[in-house]
Amino acid sequence: MLPFFQKLLRVEAGATATEPYLQIYVDKLLSDSLVCAPLMARSVEQMVIDMQRAKAQGADAVEVRLDFIDSFQPSPDLETIIRNKPLPVIIVYRPRWEGGQYEGDEHTRLEALRLAHDLGADYIDVELKVASYLVGEVKNKHQAGGKVIVSSYLNGATPSKEDLGHLVARMQATGADIIKVVSNADDITELERIFHLLSRSEVPAVAYSLGERGLISQLLCPKFGGALVYGAMEGNSIPGLPTLDNLRETYKVENINSDTKVFGLVSKPVSHSKGPILHNPAFRHANYNGIYVPMFVDDLKEFFEVYTSPEFAGYSVGFPYKEAVVQFCDEVHPLAKSIGAVNTIIRKPSDGKLIGYNTDCEGSIAAIEDALKEQKSINGASLNSPLAGKQFVVAGAGGAGRAIAVGAKSRGARVIIFDIDLARAESLAQVVSGEAQPFESLAHFQPENGAILANATPIGMHPSTDRIPVAEATLGSYQLVFDAVYTPRKTRLLKDADAAGAITVSGVEMFLRQAIGQFNLFTGREAPKDFMREIVLSKF
Repeated sequence: MLPFFQKLLRVEAGATATEPYLQIYVDKLLSDSLVCAPLMARSVEQMVIDMQRAKAQGADAVEVRLDFIDSFQPSPDLETIIRNKPLPVIIVYRPRWEGGQYEGDEHTRLEALRLAHDLGADYIDVELKVASYLVGEVKNKHQAGGKVIVSSYLNGATPSKEDLGHLVARMQATGADIIKVVSNADDITELERIFHLLSRSEVPAVAYSLGERGLISQLLCPKFGGALVYGAMEGNSIPGLPTLDNLRETYKVENINSDTKVFGLVSKPVSHSKGPILHNPAFRHANYNGIYVPMFVDDLKEFFEVYTSPEFAGYSVGFPYKEAVVQFCDEVHPLAKSIGAVNTIIRKPSDGKLIGYNTDCEGSIAAIEDALKEQKSINGASLNSPLAGKQFVVAGAGGAGRAIAVGAKSRGARVIIFDIDLARAESLAQVVSGEAQPFESLAHFQPENGAILANATPIGMHPSTDRIPVAEATLGSYQLVFDAVYTPRKTRLLKDADAAGAITVSGVEMFLRQAIGQFNLFTGREAPKDFMREIVLSKF
Protein backbone atom coordinates (compact mmCIF):
# COMPACT_ATOMS: atom_id res chain seq x y z
CA MET A 1 0.00 0.00 0.00
CA LEU A 2 1.15 3.61 0.53
CA PRO A 3 4.56 4.17 2.20
CA PHE A 4 3.10 5.85 5.29
CA PHE A 5 1.49 2.55 6.31
CA GLN A 6 4.91 0.96 6.54
CA LYS A 7 6.10 3.78 8.78
CA LEU A 8 2.96 3.57 10.92
CA LEU A 9 3.25 -0.15 11.50
CA ARG A 10 6.99 -0.51 12.04
CA VAL A 11 6.48 -0.90 15.80
CA GLU A 12 3.62 -3.38 15.53
CA ALA A 13 5.59 -5.49 13.08
CA GLY A 14 8.19 -6.02 15.79
CA ALA A 15 5.58 -6.92 18.43
CA THR A 16 4.62 -10.29 17.06
CA ALA A 17 6.31 -12.32 19.80
CA THR A 18 3.83 -11.17 22.43
CA GLU A 19 0.78 -10.66 20.16
CA PRO A 20 0.82 -13.55 17.64
CA TYR A 21 -2.40 -12.48 15.90
CA LEU A 22 -1.05 -8.98 15.29
CA GLN A 23 1.37 -9.85 12.48
CA ILE A 24 -1.57 -11.08 10.41
CA TYR A 25 -3.24 -7.70 10.64
CA VAL A 26 0.02 -5.79 10.18
CA ASP A 27 0.62 -7.69 6.94
CA LYS A 28 -2.95 -7.07 5.90
CA LEU A 29 -2.90 -3.31 6.55
CA LEU A 30 0.26 -3.02 4.49
CA SER A 31 -1.76 -4.14 1.47
CA ASP A 32 -5.47 -3.66 2.23
CA SER A 33 -7.96 -1.59 4.17
CA LEU A 34 -9.02 -3.22 7.42
CA VAL A 35 -12.66 -4.22 7.79
CA CYS A 36 -13.88 -2.88 11.12
CA ALA A 37 -17.09 -3.73 12.98
CA PRO A 38 -18.53 -1.07 15.33
CA LEU A 39 -19.75 -2.65 18.57
CA MET A 40 -22.38 -0.94 20.73
CA ALA A 41 -23.31 -3.60 23.29
CA ARG A 42 -24.87 -2.49 26.56
CA SER A 43 -22.68 -4.74 28.74
CA VAL A 44 -19.02 -5.75 28.88
CA GLU A 45 -19.99 -9.41 28.72
CA GLN A 46 -21.92 -8.87 25.50
CA MET A 47 -19.08 -6.76 24.13
CA VAL A 48 -16.69 -9.70 24.55
CA ILE A 49 -19.17 -12.01 22.84
CA ASP A 50 -19.65 -9.52 20.01
CA MET A 51 -15.89 -9.25 19.45
CA GLN A 52 -15.79 -13.01 18.83
CA ARG A 53 -18.85 -12.81 16.58
CA ALA A 54 -17.34 -9.97 14.58
CA LYS A 55 -14.17 -11.97 14.00
CA ALA A 56 -16.20 -15.01 12.91
CA GLN A 57 -18.15 -12.83 10.45
CA GLY A 58 -15.01 -11.49 8.79
CA ALA A 59 -13.95 -8.38 10.71
CA ASP A 60 -10.24 -7.51 10.92
CA ALA A 61 -10.76 -5.10 13.82
CA VAL A 62 -13.52 -3.89 16.12
CA GLU A 63 -14.49 -0.45 17.35
CA VAL A 64 -15.65 -0.73 20.96
CA ARG A 65 -18.01 2.07 21.99
CA LEU A 66 -17.58 2.48 25.73
CA ASP A 67 -20.26 5.16 25.80
CA PHE A 68 -22.92 2.53 25.08
CA ILE A 69 -22.00 0.30 28.05
CA ASP A 70 -24.41 0.64 30.97
CA SER A 71 -22.74 1.51 34.31
CA PHE A 72 -19.30 1.44 32.71
CA GLN A 73 -16.45 0.91 35.20
CA PRO A 74 -13.18 1.91 33.49
CA SER A 75 -10.61 -0.25 35.25
CA PRO A 76 -12.30 -3.68 35.44
CA ASP A 77 -14.28 -3.29 32.23
CA LEU A 78 -11.35 -2.18 30.08
CA GLU A 79 -9.18 -4.96 31.53
CA THR A 80 -11.86 -7.49 30.57
CA ILE A 81 -12.26 -6.10 27.05
CA ILE A 82 -8.56 -5.86 26.26
CA ARG A 83 -7.66 -9.17 27.88
CA ASN A 84 -10.28 -10.97 25.78
CA LYS A 85 -9.85 -9.20 22.46
CA PRO A 86 -9.46 -11.72 19.62
CA LEU A 87 -8.38 -9.05 17.12
CA PRO A 88 -7.22 -5.41 17.12
CA VAL A 89 -9.49 -3.12 19.09
CA ILE A 90 -10.26 0.58 18.71
CA ILE A 91 -11.48 2.11 21.95
CA VAL A 92 -14.01 4.94 21.54
CA TYR A 93 -15.64 6.89 24.37
CA ARG A 94 -17.70 9.39 22.41
CA PRO A 95 -19.20 12.38 24.27
CA ARG A 96 -22.63 13.77 23.54
CA TRP A 97 -21.10 16.94 22.07
CA GLU A 98 -19.51 14.83 19.33
CA GLY A 99 -22.56 12.69 18.61
CA GLY A 100 -21.95 10.01 21.25
CA GLN A 101 -23.78 8.82 24.38
CA TYR A 102 -21.44 9.93 27.18
CA GLU A 103 -22.73 12.84 29.27
CA GLY A 104 -20.49 12.68 32.32
CA ASP A 105 -17.38 14.47 33.53
CA GLU A 106 -14.84 15.16 30.78
CA HIS A 107 -11.85 14.44 33.02
CA THR A 108 -13.25 10.99 33.82
CA ARG A 109 -13.78 10.25 30.12
CA LEU A 110 -10.24 11.20 29.14
CA GLU A 111 -8.81 9.20 32.04
CA ALA A 112 -10.62 6.14 30.67
CA LEU A 113 -8.98 6.66 27.27
CA ARG A 114 -5.57 7.04 28.92
CA LEU A 115 -6.19 3.82 30.83
CA ALA A 116 -7.20 1.99 27.65
CA HIS A 117 -3.92 3.06 26.07
CA ASP A 118 -1.97 1.97 29.17
CA LEU A 119 -3.67 -1.44 29.18
CA GLY A 120 -2.67 -2.16 25.59
CA ALA A 121 -5.53 -1.08 23.37
CA ASP A 122 -4.37 -1.19 19.76
CA TYR A 123 -5.99 2.18 19.05
CA ILE A 124 -7.76 4.88 21.02
CA ASP A 125 -10.03 7.37 19.27
CA VAL A 126 -9.65 10.98 20.46
CA GLU A 127 -11.77 13.92 19.31
CA LEU A 128 -9.92 16.78 17.62
CA LYS A 129 -11.18 19.22 20.27
CA VAL A 130 -9.14 17.48 23.00
CA ALA A 131 -6.40 15.93 20.87
CA SER A 132 -3.81 18.72 21.09
CA TYR A 133 -2.61 17.73 24.57
CA LEU A 134 -3.85 14.14 24.93
CA VAL A 135 -2.11 12.73 21.84
CA GLY A 136 1.35 13.93 22.78
CA GLU A 137 0.89 12.81 26.37
CA VAL A 138 -0.01 9.19 25.62
CA LYS A 139 2.55 8.85 22.82
CA ASN A 140 5.37 10.16 25.03
CA LYS A 141 4.34 7.82 27.81
CA HIS A 142 4.24 4.71 25.59
CA GLN A 143 6.28 5.30 22.49
CA ALA A 144 5.91 1.66 21.44
CA GLY A 145 2.27 1.38 22.48
CA GLY A 146 -1.05 1.62 20.74
CA LYS A 147 -1.84 4.20 18.10
CA VAL A 148 -4.02 7.29 18.33
CA ILE A 149 -6.86 8.09 15.95
CA VAL A 150 -7.87 11.76 15.94
CA SER A 151 -11.46 12.13 14.81
CA SER A 152 -13.83 14.88 13.76
CA TYR A 153 -17.59 14.51 13.28
CA LEU A 154 -19.01 17.19 11.02
CA ASN A 155 -22.49 18.66 11.31
CA GLY A 156 -24.40 19.59 8.18
CA ALA A 157 -23.19 19.24 4.62
CA THR A 158 -19.68 18.01 3.83
CA PRO A 159 -17.29 20.99 3.65
CA SER A 160 -15.53 22.07 0.47
CA LYS A 161 -12.25 20.42 -0.53
CA GLU A 162 -10.40 23.51 0.62
CA ASP A 163 -12.05 23.51 4.06
CA LEU A 164 -11.51 19.76 4.41
CA GLY A 165 -7.86 20.33 3.57
CA HIS A 166 -7.56 22.87 6.39
CA LEU A 167 -9.30 20.45 8.78
CA VAL A 168 -6.98 17.61 7.83
CA ALA A 169 -3.92 19.84 8.36
CA ARG A 170 -5.13 20.67 11.89
CA MET A 171 -5.71 16.99 12.63
CA GLN A 172 -2.30 15.96 11.31
CA ALA A 173 -0.66 18.69 13.39
CA THR A 174 -1.83 16.95 16.58
CA GLY A 175 0.58 14.09 15.88
CA ALA A 176 -2.23 11.65 15.08
CA ASP A 177 -1.26 8.23 13.73
CA ILE A 178 -4.57 8.07 11.86
CA ILE A 179 -7.14 10.77 11.17
CA LYS A 180 -10.86 10.13 10.94
CA VAL A 181 -13.47 12.44 9.39
CA VAL A 182 -17.17 11.60 9.44
CA SER A 183 -19.85 13.65 7.68
CA ASN A 184 -23.58 13.32 7.15
CA ALA A 185 -24.00 13.84 3.41
CA ASP A 186 -27.24 15.27 2.08
CA ASP A 187 -26.23 14.34 -1.47
CA ILE A 188 -24.02 11.66 -3.02
CA THR A 189 -21.97 14.34 -4.79
CA GLU A 190 -20.51 15.37 -1.43
CA LEU A 191 -18.70 12.02 -1.26
CA GLU A 192 -16.35 13.01 -4.05
CA ARG A 193 -14.74 15.37 -1.52
CA ILE A 194 -14.35 12.43 0.87
CA PHE A 195 -12.58 10.41 -1.83
CA HIS A 196 -10.35 13.40 -2.57
CA LEU A 197 -9.41 13.60 1.11
CA LEU A 198 -8.57 9.89 1.31
CA SER A 199 -6.41 9.87 -1.79
CA ARG A 200 -4.35 12.91 -0.72
CA SER A 201 -3.94 12.51 3.03
CA GLU A 202 -0.31 12.42 4.23
CA VAL A 203 -1.18 10.06 7.08
CA PRO A 204 -3.49 7.04 7.11
CA ALA A 205 -7.06 8.30 6.98
CA VAL A 206 -10.58 7.10 7.64
CA ALA A 207 -13.30 9.20 6.00
CA TYR A 208 -16.90 8.39 5.25
CA SER A 209 -20.43 9.71 5.35
CA LEU A 210 -23.42 8.37 7.26
CA GLY A 211 -26.81 7.32 5.86
CA GLU A 212 -27.98 5.65 2.66
CA ARG A 213 -26.46 8.37 0.46
CA GLY A 214 -23.09 7.72 2.10
CA LEU A 215 -22.94 3.98 1.44
CA ILE A 216 -20.40 4.17 -1.37
CA SER A 217 -18.00 6.06 0.90
CA GLN A 218 -17.58 2.72 2.70
CA LEU A 219 -17.60 0.47 -0.35
CA LEU A 220 -15.06 2.53 -2.32
CA CYS A 221 -12.82 3.29 0.66
CA PRO A 222 -10.14 0.71 -0.37
CA LYS A 223 -9.93 2.16 -3.87
CA PHE A 224 -9.02 5.60 -2.58
CA GLY A 225 -6.61 4.42 0.13
CA GLY A 226 -8.79 4.53 3.26
CA ALA A 227 -7.43 2.74 6.32
CA LEU A 228 -10.74 1.30 7.57
CA VAL A 229 -13.95 0.05 6.00
CA TYR A 230 -16.84 -0.22 8.45
CA GLY A 231 -19.28 -3.11 8.30
CA ALA A 232 -22.20 -4.04 10.54
CA MET A 233 -22.58 -7.44 12.12
CA GLU A 234 -25.49 -9.65 11.16
CA GLY A 235 -28.63 -8.49 12.96
CA ASN A 236 -27.12 -5.08 13.83
CA SER A 237 -28.30 -2.97 10.90
CA ILE A 238 -26.76 0.52 10.80
CA PRO A 239 -27.94 3.05 8.15
CA GLY A 240 -25.24 3.63 5.56
CA LEU A 241 -23.12 0.64 6.59
CA PRO A 242 -22.88 -2.53 4.54
CA THR A 243 -22.89 -5.76 6.51
CA LEU A 244 -19.68 -7.66 7.13
CA ASP A 245 -21.08 -10.45 4.98
CA ASN A 246 -21.71 -8.04 2.09
CA LEU A 247 -18.21 -6.62 2.35
CA ARG A 248 -16.66 -10.08 2.30
CA GLU A 249 -18.98 -11.99 -0.01
CA THR A 250 -20.72 -9.53 -2.34
CA TYR A 251 -18.03 -6.87 -2.71
CA LYS A 252 -14.87 -8.78 -1.72
CA VAL A 253 -13.30 -5.53 -0.52
CA GLU A 254 -9.95 -7.24 -0.06
CA ASN A 255 -9.70 -7.37 -3.88
CA ILE A 256 -10.41 -3.66 -4.44
CA ASN A 257 -7.44 -1.46 -5.31
CA SER A 258 -6.65 1.86 -6.96
CA ASP A 259 -7.05 0.32 -10.43
CA THR A 260 -10.57 -0.98 -9.77
CA LYS A 261 -13.16 0.47 -12.17
CA VAL A 262 -16.35 1.73 -10.55
CA PHE A 263 -19.82 0.92 -11.91
CA GLY A 264 -23.07 1.60 -10.14
CA LEU A 265 -26.84 1.75 -10.16
CA VAL A 266 -28.07 5.35 -10.41
CA SER A 267 -31.51 5.29 -8.81
CA LYS A 268 -33.74 6.60 -6.03
CA PRO A 269 -34.22 4.53 -3.96
CA VAL A 270 -31.51 1.89 -4.39
CA SER A 271 -31.88 -0.39 -1.37
CA HIS A 272 -34.06 -2.84 -3.30
CA SER A 273 -31.45 -3.49 -6.00
CA LYS A 274 -29.93 -6.92 -6.40
CA GLY A 275 -27.47 -5.68 -9.02
CA PRO A 276 -24.42 -5.90 -6.71
CA ILE A 277 -25.24 -9.54 -5.92
CA LEU A 278 -25.04 -10.36 -9.64
CA HIS A 279 -22.50 -8.00 -11.20
CA ASN A 280 -19.73 -8.27 -8.60
CA PRO A 281 -19.43 -12.08 -8.70
CA ALA A 282 -19.64 -11.90 -12.50
CA PHE A 283 -16.74 -9.42 -12.60
CA ARG A 284 -14.65 -11.73 -10.43
CA HIS A 285 -15.60 -14.81 -12.44
CA ALA A 286 -14.36 -13.05 -15.59
CA ASN A 287 -11.23 -11.80 -13.78
CA TYR A 288 -12.29 -8.21 -14.41
CA ASN A 289 -11.16 -5.58 -11.89
CA GLY A 290 -14.44 -3.78 -11.31
CA ILE A 291 -16.92 -3.07 -8.53
CA TYR A 292 -20.65 -2.44 -8.85
CA VAL A 293 -22.28 -0.32 -6.14
CA PRO A 294 -25.70 1.23 -5.39
CA MET A 295 -25.75 5.01 -5.90
CA PHE A 296 -28.58 6.96 -4.25
CA VAL A 297 -28.81 9.96 -6.60
CA ASP A 298 -31.04 12.99 -5.97
CA ASP A 299 -29.94 15.28 -8.80
CA LEU A 300 -28.76 13.80 -12.11
CA LYS A 301 -27.26 17.03 -13.42
CA GLU A 302 -25.14 17.60 -10.35
CA PHE A 303 -24.15 13.93 -10.20
CA PHE A 304 -22.77 13.83 -13.73
CA GLU A 305 -21.07 17.21 -13.30
CA VAL A 306 -19.19 15.98 -10.21
CA TYR A 307 -18.32 12.40 -11.12
CA THR A 308 -16.34 12.98 -14.31
CA SER A 309 -13.32 10.79 -13.54
CA PRO A 310 -12.65 7.84 -15.87
CA GLU A 311 -12.52 5.75 -12.69
CA PHE A 312 -16.34 5.95 -12.73
CA ALA A 313 -16.60 3.89 -15.88
CA GLY A 314 -20.30 3.15 -16.27
CA TYR A 315 -23.76 3.05 -14.77
CA SER A 316 -26.99 1.16 -14.69
CA VAL A 317 -29.95 3.53 -14.56
CA GLY A 318 -33.03 2.66 -12.53
CA PHE A 319 -36.30 4.19 -11.39
CA PRO A 320 -37.13 7.06 -11.79
CA TYR A 321 -34.35 8.23 -14.12
CA LYS A 322 -34.40 6.11 -17.29
CA GLU A 323 -36.03 8.82 -19.39
CA ALA A 324 -34.54 11.89 -17.70
CA VAL A 325 -30.99 10.59 -18.00
CA VAL A 326 -31.06 10.70 -21.81
CA GLN A 327 -30.31 14.44 -21.80
CA PHE A 328 -27.07 13.88 -19.89
CA CYS A 329 -25.67 11.42 -22.44
CA ASP A 330 -23.27 12.77 -25.06
CA GLU A 331 -24.39 10.06 -27.47
CA VAL A 332 -27.39 7.71 -27.45
CA HIS A 333 -27.57 4.34 -29.20
CA PRO A 334 -30.28 4.27 -31.91
CA LEU A 335 -32.41 1.70 -30.06
CA ALA A 336 -32.29 3.70 -26.83
CA LYS A 337 -33.08 6.85 -28.81
CA SER A 338 -36.15 5.25 -30.38
CA ILE A 339 -37.31 4.08 -26.95
CA GLY A 340 -36.59 7.42 -25.31
CA ALA A 341 -35.05 5.72 -22.29
CA VAL A 342 -31.57 4.65 -21.23
CA ASN A 343 -30.77 1.97 -18.66
CA THR A 344 -27.02 1.67 -19.29
CA ILE A 345 -24.31 4.33 -19.61
CA ILE A 346 -20.69 3.78 -20.58
CA ARG A 347 -17.94 6.37 -20.24
CA LYS A 348 -15.65 6.26 -23.26
CA PRO A 349 -12.05 5.94 -22.01
CA SER A 350 -10.72 8.02 -24.90
CA ASP A 351 -12.63 11.24 -24.27
CA GLY A 352 -14.87 10.68 -21.23
CA LYS A 353 -18.10 11.00 -23.24
CA LEU A 354 -21.17 9.26 -21.83
CA ILE A 355 -22.88 6.83 -24.23
CA GLY A 356 -26.44 5.71 -23.46
CA TYR A 357 -27.84 2.26 -24.26
CA ASN A 358 -30.97 0.27 -23.51
CA THR A 359 -30.72 -3.41 -22.62
CA ASP A 360 -34.20 -3.54 -21.03
CA CYS A 361 -35.90 -3.85 -24.40
CA GLU A 362 -34.35 -7.09 -25.59
CA GLY A 363 -34.09 -8.37 -22.03
CA SER A 364 -37.84 -8.19 -21.45
CA ILE A 365 -39.12 -9.14 -24.89
CA ALA A 366 -36.75 -12.12 -25.26
CA ALA A 367 -37.88 -13.42 -21.86
CA ILE A 368 -41.55 -13.17 -22.90
CA GLU A 369 -40.94 -14.72 -26.33
CA ASP A 370 -38.96 -17.63 -24.90
CA ALA A 371 -41.76 -18.44 -22.45
CA LEU A 372 -44.32 -18.45 -25.27
CA LYS A 373 -42.07 -20.50 -27.55
CA GLU A 374 -41.54 -23.04 -24.80
CA GLN A 375 -45.29 -23.64 -24.66
CA LYS A 376 -45.62 -23.61 -28.46
CA SER A 377 -42.91 -26.22 -28.88
CA ILE A 378 -45.50 -28.75 -27.79
CA ASN A 379 -47.82 -27.68 -30.61
CA GLY A 380 -45.19 -26.88 -33.24
CA ALA A 381 -42.80 -23.97 -33.64
CA SER A 382 -43.23 -20.91 -35.83
CA LEU A 383 -40.61 -18.79 -37.57
CA ASN A 384 -42.51 -15.62 -36.64
CA SER A 385 -42.41 -14.00 -33.22
CA PRO A 386 -45.12 -15.46 -30.98
CA LEU A 387 -46.06 -11.84 -30.21
CA ALA A 388 -46.99 -11.02 -33.81
CA GLY A 389 -50.59 -9.79 -34.03
CA LYS A 390 -51.26 -10.14 -30.29
CA GLN A 391 -52.83 -7.50 -28.10
CA PHE A 392 -50.06 -6.38 -25.75
CA VAL A 393 -51.12 -4.45 -22.64
CA VAL A 394 -48.42 -2.36 -20.95
CA ALA A 395 -49.05 -0.94 -17.47
CA GLY A 396 -46.74 2.04 -17.04
CA ALA A 397 -45.15 4.35 -19.60
CA GLY A 398 -41.92 5.08 -17.74
CA GLY A 399 -38.47 3.90 -18.78
CA ALA A 400 -39.16 0.18 -18.44
CA GLY A 401 -42.63 0.53 -20.02
CA ARG A 402 -41.18 2.38 -23.01
CA ALA A 403 -38.58 -0.35 -23.56
CA ILE A 404 -41.19 -3.11 -23.37
CA ALA A 405 -43.66 -1.28 -25.63
CA VAL A 406 -41.06 -0.58 -28.32
CA GLY A 407 -39.87 -4.18 -28.15
CA ALA A 408 -43.41 -5.51 -28.47
CA LYS A 409 -44.09 -3.23 -31.43
CA SER A 410 -40.91 -4.45 -33.14
CA ARG A 411 -42.30 -8.00 -32.93
CA GLY A 412 -45.61 -7.04 -34.54
CA ALA A 413 -47.77 -6.78 -31.41
CA ARG A 414 -50.68 -4.33 -31.02
CA VAL A 415 -49.77 -2.22 -28.02
CA ILE A 416 -52.08 -0.55 -25.50
CA ILE A 417 -50.46 1.64 -22.84
CA PHE A 418 -51.96 2.58 -19.46
CA ASP A 419 -50.32 5.25 -17.32
CA ILE A 420 -51.30 7.67 -14.55
CA ASP A 421 -49.93 10.42 -16.82
CA LEU A 422 -52.17 10.15 -19.88
CA ALA A 423 -50.03 12.56 -21.87
CA ARG A 424 -47.01 10.35 -21.28
CA ALA A 425 -49.00 7.30 -22.37
CA GLU A 426 -50.15 9.13 -25.50
CA SER A 427 -46.60 10.13 -26.33
CA LEU A 428 -45.46 6.52 -26.13
CA ALA A 429 -48.51 5.33 -28.07
CA GLN A 430 -47.45 7.56 -30.96
CA VAL A 431 -43.98 5.97 -30.97
CA VAL A 432 -45.39 2.43 -31.19
CA SER A 433 -48.50 3.24 -33.26
CA GLY A 434 -50.56 2.04 -30.34
CA GLU A 435 -53.39 3.14 -28.06
CA ALA A 436 -53.22 5.11 -24.81
CA GLN A 437 -55.59 4.84 -21.85
CA PRO A 438 -55.67 6.45 -18.39
CA PHE A 439 -54.32 4.13 -15.72
CA GLU A 440 -57.54 4.04 -13.69
CA SER A 441 -59.36 2.41 -16.59
CA LEU A 442 -57.07 -0.62 -16.41
CA ALA A 443 -59.02 -1.90 -13.40
CA HIS A 444 -62.07 -2.31 -15.68
CA PHE A 445 -60.30 -3.16 -18.93
CA GLN A 446 -61.32 -6.45 -20.55
CA PRO A 447 -58.47 -7.79 -22.71
CA GLU A 448 -58.82 -10.01 -25.75
CA ASN A 449 -58.44 -13.70 -25.10
CA GLY A 450 -54.79 -14.65 -25.49
CA ALA A 451 -53.49 -11.12 -24.83
CA ILE A 452 -50.18 -10.33 -23.14
CA LEU A 453 -49.93 -8.23 -19.97
CA ALA A 454 -46.70 -6.51 -18.90
CA ASN A 455 -46.54 -4.64 -15.60
CA ALA A 456 -43.90 -1.92 -15.79
CA THR A 457 -45.00 -0.02 -12.68
CA PRO A 458 -43.64 -0.41 -9.11
CA ILE A 459 -47.00 -1.85 -8.01
CA GLY A 460 -46.33 -5.05 -6.06
CA MET A 461 -42.73 -4.17 -5.20
CA HIS A 462 -41.49 -4.83 -1.69
CA PRO A 463 -42.66 -3.70 0.82
CA SER A 464 -46.12 -3.02 -0.73
CA THR A 465 -46.48 -6.54 -2.05
CA ASP A 466 -50.26 -7.01 -1.78
CA ARG A 467 -51.34 -4.89 -4.78
CA ILE A 468 -51.85 -5.73 -8.46
CA PRO A 469 -52.41 -3.26 -11.33
CA VAL A 470 -55.39 -5.05 -12.95
CA ALA A 471 -58.68 -6.61 -11.92
CA GLU A 472 -58.03 -10.17 -10.76
CA ALA A 473 -61.06 -11.40 -12.69
CA THR A 474 -59.45 -10.42 -16.01
CA LEU A 475 -56.25 -12.42 -15.54
CA GLY A 476 -57.76 -15.55 -17.08
CA SER A 477 -58.02 -13.77 -20.43
CA TYR A 478 -54.26 -13.26 -20.70
CA GLN A 479 -52.10 -15.95 -22.26
CA LEU A 480 -49.03 -14.57 -20.51
CA VAL A 481 -48.41 -12.13 -17.66
CA PHE A 482 -45.03 -10.50 -17.19
CA ASP A 483 -44.05 -8.45 -14.13
CA ALA A 484 -40.96 -6.22 -14.30
CA VAL A 485 -40.91 -6.15 -10.49
CA TYR A 486 -38.41 -8.70 -9.16
CA THR A 487 -38.56 -8.05 -5.42
CA PRO A 488 -40.25 -10.30 -4.50
CA ARG A 489 -39.43 -12.79 -7.22
CA LYS A 490 -42.98 -14.16 -7.27
CA THR A 491 -45.20 -11.10 -6.97
CA ARG A 492 -48.86 -11.28 -6.09
CA LEU A 493 -49.67 -10.46 -9.73
CA LEU A 494 -47.73 -13.50 -10.90
CA LYS A 495 -49.29 -15.73 -8.24
CA ASP A 496 -52.81 -14.64 -9.20
CA ALA A 497 -52.05 -15.00 -12.93
CA ASP A 498 -50.62 -18.45 -12.38
CA ALA A 499 -53.77 -19.45 -10.50
CA ALA A 500 -55.84 -18.13 -13.42
CA GLY A 501 -53.96 -20.37 -15.85
CA ALA A 502 -51.71 -17.81 -17.54
CA ILE A 503 -48.04 -18.31 -18.37
CA THR A 504 -46.03 -16.14 -15.98
CA VAL A 505 -42.62 -14.51 -16.44
CA SER A 506 -40.82 -12.97 -13.48
CA GLY A 507 -38.98 -9.68 -13.63
CA VAL A 508 -35.95 -11.71 -12.58
CA GLU A 509 -35.74 -12.99 -16.16
CA MET A 510 -35.71 -9.47 -17.55
CA PHE A 511 -33.23 -8.43 -14.89
CA LEU A 512 -30.86 -11.26 -15.76
CA ARG A 513 -30.99 -10.69 -19.50
CA GLN A 514 -30.56 -6.93 -19.31
CA ALA A 515 -27.69 -7.43 -16.84
CA ILE A 516 -25.97 -9.76 -19.30
CA GLY A 517 -26.22 -6.99 -21.90
CA GLN A 518 -24.85 -4.50 -19.39
CA PHE A 519 -21.91 -6.74 -18.52
CA ASN A 520 -20.95 -6.90 -22.20
CA LEU A 521 -21.03 -3.10 -22.42
CA PHE A 522 -19.29 -2.51 -19.07
CA THR A 523 -16.35 -4.82 -19.74
CA GLY A 524 -16.15 -5.16 -23.52
CA ARG A 525 -16.22 -8.92 -22.93
CA GLU A 526 -18.74 -11.70 -23.41
CA ALA A 527 -20.79 -12.16 -20.24
CA PRO A 528 -20.55 -15.49 -18.38
CA LYS A 529 -24.24 -16.22 -19.00
CA ASP A 530 -24.43 -19.63 -17.33
CA PHE A 531 -22.60 -18.38 -14.24
CA MET A 532 -24.87 -15.34 -13.97
CA ARG A 533 -27.96 -17.52 -14.28
CA GLU A 534 -26.65 -19.74 -11.49
CA ILE A 535 -26.23 -16.67 -9.27
CA VAL A 536 -29.81 -15.58 -9.98
CA LEU A 537 -31.24 -19.04 -9.29
CA SER A 538 -29.36 -19.40 -6.01
CA LYS A 539 -29.62 -15.89 -4.54
CA PHE A 540 -32.73 -14.18 -5.95
